[in-house]
Amino acid sequence: MPRRVMQGVVVSDKMDKTVTVKVERRIMHPLYKKFIRRSKKYAAHDEENKVKVGDVVKIRECPPISKRKCWEVIHDNA
Repeated sequence: MPRRVMQGVVVSDKMDKTVTVKVERRIMHPLYKKFIRRSKKYAAHDEENKVKVGDVVKIRECPPISKRKCWEVIHDNA
């Protein structure tokens, strides 16, 4: 089964080896048929402490690392 991958913006990097990533999605309102934005914040594992606030990153689902951390940052080797 493939792991889910999402893209978002880093909003906090104060923790060690952990960043908070805000992921926005657009959904259609059921009555007004207008697209509205919904966002959610995820704690993601960043082993090398590379990413900083404002970076656009991709996160991938992984086995649980701690109580609320089950995502990891994908580092593109480019």
